[in-house]
Amino acid sequence: MPAPTQRFTLGGQRIPRGTTRDIRLKVSERYTGDAITLPIRVIRGRKPGPTLFVSAAVHGEELNGVGVIHQLMFDTPLPLNAGTLILIPVVNIFGFENQSRYMPDRRDLNRSFPGKPNGSLASRIAHQVFQEIITKSDYGIDLHTAAGSRTNFPNVRGDLNVTKVRRFARAFGCELMVHGRGPEGSLRREAVKAGCAVITIEAGEPLKIEPRVLEAGVRGVRNCLIHLDMMTGKPVDPPYQVRIDRSTWIRAEVGGILRFHVAPGEVVETGQAIATNVSVYGEAQNILHAPAAGIVLGMTTLPTVKPGEPVCHLAIPKGATKTLQRIFASKQHKNYQQIQKDLATNVTVSEQELDVPNLPQDDDNT
Repeated sequence: MPAPTQRFTLGGQRIPRGTTRDIRLKVSERYTGDAITLPIRVIRGRKPGPTLFVSAAVHGEELNGVGVIHQLMFDTPLPLNAGTLILIPVVNIFGFENQSRYMPDRRDLNRSFPGKPNGSLASRIAHQVFQEIITKSDYGIDLHTAAGSRTNFPNVRGDLNVTKVRRFARAFGCELMVHGRGPEGSLRREAVKAGCAVITIEAGEPLKIEPRVLEAGVRGVRNCLIHLDMMTGKPVDPPYQVRIDRSTWIRAEVGGILRFHVAPGEVVETGQAIATNVSVYGEAQNILHAPAAGIVLGMTTLPTVKPGEPVCHLAIPKGATKTLQRIFASKQHKNYQQIQKDLATNVTVSEQELDVPNLPQDDDNT
């Protein structure tokens, strides 16, 4: 990683300390030969310090991160005292324009890092971003949402076995810290290999900019800037914070229409009803139950399912009993309640379970 005293250049432009510069980084060309560029804003404090990048829309339809960066750019004062902040509101410009997760050739840009200068379109863009931004940064925050027809309760993901990453993840201030190196070729995994401590934030749905997710994202970025001494201020702490080393997907057993009994961020007990699956005539077919005590990390927002399709992503904390007791006790926290309530508006939650006639109880339905 670069020493904080060396000159900083991006896209061939030198950005002095104490200045802000908007840059268009060329990453490809159109059929006409015209340049395709990524919009980037570089903010430099007057004092030396670390370099942090914040990126969004590596998956082109994941827009919440775009909203977070816009708010950081335009609505939220960022009196940067030290270091360098790089804001990239749209990384996958092709997917962004087509409202698609993928590149035009159906490749996943977030499986293409660190890329190659003479590889596929995705690989070339990944290479350019990696060389121009990631290798020049000490830290990174990569903003994501759930995949199509799903939503995620805000959580931070990273290789928590790496001390620098773990401390940075904790500083962001999400309630849930999910351990994982990330898939091969993902931005965060390859960046950490290169010495840049990157965390991924998963929050909300694709193709939306959700107000409470924006609040959580902006709050987290500011927390990280304060943690790195790039800004002054007091961080906003979450009501609880727990490390997640294990999670499981609860999947549909039969085709039908779901009636949900839980919402994103909700704490559930072993055996608690997650959803009732009903037929097209409204007759209950089976009930999906939680296989362990945990927290609803994510869930489908699409009520229709076929057998095997994912319904609920359940995070299982370490030391579940004591941790869950603390979580129950802290649910009056305002920020927690607000975002949980807003995300729950995307699913219809019913407390009432329907009777399932003539079917044995299935204790292992995941």
